[in-house]
Amino acid sequence: MANLKYSLFIFLGACSYGILASIVKLGLQAGHSVPELTGSQYLFGLLLLLLSFPFIKRTKITLKQTAALLLTGGSLSLTGILYGMSLDRIPASIAVVLLFQFTWIGILLEALYERKMPSKAKIISSILLIIGTVFASNLINSGSHPIQADGLIYGLLSAVTFAVFIFASGKAGKGVPTIQRSIFITFGGLLLVAAISGPVLISGGIQLEGLWKFGLLMALFGAIFPIVFFAIGSPHLDSGLATIVGSAELPAAVAAAMLILGERISEAQTFGIVLILIGISIPQFSFKKVSKNRYST
Repeated sequence: MANLKYSLFIFLGACSYGILASIVKLGLQAGHSVPELTGSQYLFGLLLLLLSFPFIKRTKITLKQTAALLLTGGSLSLTGILYGMSLDRIPASIAVVLLFQFTWIGILLEALYERKMPSKAKIISSILLIIGTVFASNLINSGSHPIQADGLIYGLLSAVTFAVFIFASGKAGKGVPTIQRSIFITFGGLLLVAAISGPVLISGGIQLEGLWKFGLLMALFGAIFPIVFFAIGSPHLDSGLATIVGSAELPAAVAAAMLILGERISEAQTFGIVLILIGISIPQFSFKKVSKNRYST
């Protein structure tokens, strides 16, 4: 039951991150750039988290823990930057499929870290997630579009950095209270965006008619909710399972595109979403079965 509870937190965090894509599209349509939107996302996220700082439980944090949490946040913000660069060069359907290679990459990271083969349930789940991603991203019906090689590279790199974020969020800063961890992770994300984008972050101006409307929404769905929920759930799950549950991002992104942007969901996409949800569920039932067997013995 505890495993399912923490999986639910990862699920909610992934869904909130999936909603982010639709907000970004609205921001781009309003004339803002990816660096402006990403920068405002982490800036507002950090400011909102800092408002709660006087009221939260805090603990002393070592330099090693600080560095690990900052790097964890940097991996998440780098994912957004690389994915945006991929979307700028190749069709969205292909970019999504490339990003979602984080499923097997995350399981591979766990296998290397634990020095053991992933379970059959995780392997089966990964296969279903990859097939489901192809259908849910509408890759089959996307037609032929010009593809730039660097776009493919950026897409694959975004998968690596997102897998690293999920892996690191369960390992970095263990024992540090959730909100305190989230503040350092968000600050790490902001530092990396600022280092890459520099003055572009403030060129649009966070003002009444500027970025603030999108910045606040992106802070909630792209920084606070996913970082906090992953900070709660990831330390209690192995990184492979957290990666699998994190695949809920794509169904959430498709649903948000339909509800927010008015996009139509095809039958193939519906089939893909069902496969992804089945893939997410398999390790949950497997874990429950193993737990019962251990308890009975």
